[in-house]
Amino acid sequence: MSKLLRNFIRRENGAVTVDWVVLTAAIVGVAIVAYVEIENQTHLLGEATAGAIGGENDF
Repeated sequence: MSKLLRNFIRRENGAVTVDWVVLTAAIVGVAIVAYVEIENQTHLLGEATAGAIGGENDF
């Protein structure tokens, strides 16, 4: 059992995999936040444009 534990500690494949998973999760999180922000700003821009075209000067 101790030999298995020593081999597990010496190997770095698991640690590298965890690093990549955390990095990928962070990138996905940033992408989701950016998407939501762009979507909200696009919606606001559309409303402002519609108001300007419709004669409402309510910026």
